[in-house]
Amino acid sequence: MDADVVIIGGGIAGVSLAARLSPHASVLLLEAEPVLAHHASGRSAALYEPRYGSPAVVELSLASGAFFNDTPGVLAPRGLMMVGKSGDAASFPAESAAMGLEPVTLAEAIAMVPVLNPDSVAMAAYSPEAWDIDTDLLLQGFARTARAAGAVLRTGAAVTAIRRHDGRWHLSTAQGPATAGVLVNAAGAWVDAVAQMAGVQPLGFTPYRRSMARIPAPGGLDVSRWPMLFGAGEAWYAKPDAGALIVSPAEEHGMEPQDAWADDMVLAEGLARYEEMVTTPVTRLVSNWAGLRTFAPDRALVIGADVREASFFWLAGQGGQGFQSCPAASQLAADLITGRAPDLGADLVQALSPGRFGG
Repeated sequence: MDADVVIIGGGIAGVSLAARLSPHASVLLLEAEPVLAHHASGRSAALYEPRYGSPAVVELSLASGAFFNDTPGVLAPRGLMMVGKSGDAASFPAESAAMGLEPVTLAEAIAMVPVLNPDSVAMAAYSPEAWDIDTDLLLQGFARTARAAGAVLRTGAAVTAIRRHDGRWHLSTAQGPATAGVLVNAAGAWVDAVAQMAGVQPLGFTPYRRSMARIPAPGGLDVSRWPMLFGAGEAWYAKPDAGALIVSPAEEHGMEPQDAWADDMVLAEGLARYEEMVTTPVTRLVSNWAGLRTFAPDRALVIGADVREASFFWLAGQGGQGFQSCPAASQLAADLITGRAPDLGADLVQALSPGRFGG
């Protein structure tokens, strides 16, 4: 198939860009897996907390707020609470304030989360300004928009070779050849591998594993209105999900790109850190899994044309903030590809550009 733009990667980054671009150009999206959002996008904690992440990520997430507020059903109130031990006293105020949290008393914290252990929780901070994201509704909405405007979204279409010839990109895929004038690299943990395949200099992305466990609701309680819980220093987190809790050790373990799985020992250590702060022990796991959060060296997204090859476009390094930043990130990418002036400020555009890594 011939297209103006081919997007490699069918996670939220690639699919949201396809929706933005398809009214203005012919778009072909290629996803290696049998379904969209199989890897990191399908294993997200699914929270919109726009003050979480590096400064550039925070700006991008805040700029996504209008889209979320205007899209019915995508967000649902959740709230966010950070808890700390006495040994966290020195760092806790700055850490919680950076995420927009306000101090609450231990009694107020326990009223919201009854299983908090007053013998170990020494401080708490809370904000209602955090929301669950219906990730499937968001992803499928973008996919429908893209298809309605003529985009072709192919799953099971792993890219096996890429070459530049006569001003166009020529790709070999599991579903046959494709050509395009612009190649967008939205391949998640595989972005540097795709760049190498295309003869473009990799930028030094690192995928990090993060493990998750689903546990029964503590004490059989109704957890539906509990906030998401963060341990100070992001030593663990827990979030209500479909009547249960998902608990993560919040680890960052550098790995090669792969279909990640949870590390049992790391998971056990993280669950122990969670258990230290609550009164109900974890007696069994319902399930466990892991995903890869991929970061650029400076932990900001990379959005823009490659410095050496202008027809190769980076949309990469979401690092766990892909869903909460995708409305603004996809619009910026579409603006840059189509030559429109971005609505985002020039300083932010530069902070996200691959040009920040040098030429």
